[in-house]
Amino acid sequence: MDDETRPALRGDIDWTVLAPLLAQVVLTHVTVGVVRVTLSYRTVELGLPVIWPGIIAASFAILPVFFAVQIGRYIDRGHDAQAAWIGSALVLVSCCALWAWPNSPTQLLAFTLVLGMGHMFLMASQQTLVIRCGNESGRDAAFGHFMIAVSIGQGVGPFIVGWIGGGATVAPTAPLFVVGVVAAALCMANALALRPAPRGLHDGASGAVPISALLRRPGMLAVLAASVVTVTSGELLVIYLPLLGVERQIDAGHIGMLLMTRSLSALVARIFYTRLIYGMGRLPLTLTSTFLASGAFVLMVTPSLAVMYGAAVLIGIGLGIAGTLTLSGIVEVAPPEARATAMTMRITGNRLSLVFVPFLAGLVAAATGVVGILLLIAASLSAVAAGMGLSKRKA
Repeated sequence: MDDETRPALRGDIDWTVLAPLLAQVVLTHVTVGVVRVTLSYRTVELGLPVIWPGIIAASFAILPVFFAVQIGRYIDRGHDAQAAWIGSALVLVSCCALWAWPNSPTQLLAFTLVLGMGHMFLMASQQTLVIRCGNESGRDAAFGHFMIAVSIGQGVGPFIVGWIGGGATVAPTAPLFVVGVVAAALCMANALALRPAPRGLHDGASGAVPISALLRRPGMLAVLAASVVTVTSGELLVIYLPLLGVERQIDAGHIGMLLMTRSLSALVARIFYTRLIYGMGRLPLTLTSTFLASGAFVLMVTPSLAVMYGAAVLIGIGLGIAGTLTLSGIVEVAPPEARATAMTMRITGNRLSLVFVPFLAGLVAAATGVVGILLLIAASLSAVAAGMGLSKRKA
């Protein structure tokens, strides 16, 4: 990945594909955002030990680890829209089940498995569809729009949680699961508007590029590592910020607003994403945004609500830019005939981290409280940023 590359600020975008895709992305993240925060509150309602949110978060990630590459090969054969249909259906089934049977940790675990599998199909298909939305000069702009839609969805979900939770320390989960069902149904309906790839577009792209060859491509391991850490950091914040609120007696309304603040700041940062690349280059922007997020997680430890809001703004900016760079970075280094496979490798790395890191985080939380997890995230972000800088110098 050449950090000196200067992309065009404007390029050709196929809005007939991108417009319905952006709506699908927003609905996906609203659905998953509401349901996953609600799952954390549900573990509190059931009186489960603090390790359970980590276990449930790991179940969200476990099935995609085993099926990610096959999903990528399927999409590389021209089934990007079809994968979105499958993912939306699985998410809808999971949300209906969580609404109807949220009465035991086993049920939460099982239905979260289905939710994670549906999310995997959706993420892989959406990230591949956005590649189809723009030519080389327009691809950075298309990814910028895509990540803005992600931010909107990630902001609306927590806003809904905070609005319904109001002044309660533990938000009521029954109405929130209903919201999840409604959002998932809308997501399913919108998925059917996604246009399948034209016949012949992927002829010859049967996914024959070996995984080992993809991993050996210059820059691939670096961008995968950056993706794992940045995505895991955001996921852990969603999982454990509600529990930090319980520890500090911060009401659910403020927790929802903190998560929404993070998402809105990411949205604003992503509006300027393409211009930032143009002005700074990819590597300097990646390092700056990652170190910024690291420092912000340290600030989140401060027992001051005002400082926590400031930290949420900086986390949104840092992770918002760094996360977008990992997406466009994959497209840069992967061959066209295996881009969906490379995307699913990225998601596989993220899911592997979400299998083990939340479990480790649960152990840390049991010993130190949620503050220990925030500091662990900060150290991980600093380490991966330092590693990227050293890797570039050696190259």
